[in-house]
Amino acid sequence: MIRKGMKLYSILFGACPKCHQESMYVEKNPYIISDTLKIHERCSHCQTRYRMEPSFFYGSMYVSYGVGIAFAVVAFVVSYLIFESSLTTAFLSIVGTLVVLMPIIMRLSRNIWINLFMSYDSANSKN
Repeated sequence: MIRKGMKLYSILFGACPKCHQESMYVEKNPYIISDTLKIHERCSHCQTRYRMEPSFFYGSMYVSYGVGIAFAVVAFVVSYLIFESSLTTAFLSIVGTLVVLMPIIMRLSRNIWINLFMSYDSANSKN
């Protein structure tokens, strides 16, 4: 069970890595493309700054590569090994998966990146 106080909670739900009380993102729906990566400047609950430096989230591109590879491997295993499709169909399923899930991959990568540098603080989570 994933609950507040776990890094996985902040990573999966995009919650503030310090207090887990609110979303880092202005728009919760990642498929509103114009707002996919827009984040609040600070957490309104604990005042944590999300951008520690101007180009902080550039590092999430490296994480994005690994997350994309993981999704591609899952798409390949499902299409080629489980459904026994052709390699062409497996390739198309990989491309389709990466295109359709790109907003989620981008947010997930940012969430992982910021959680590498910040930890949950139970003192900040109290109302």
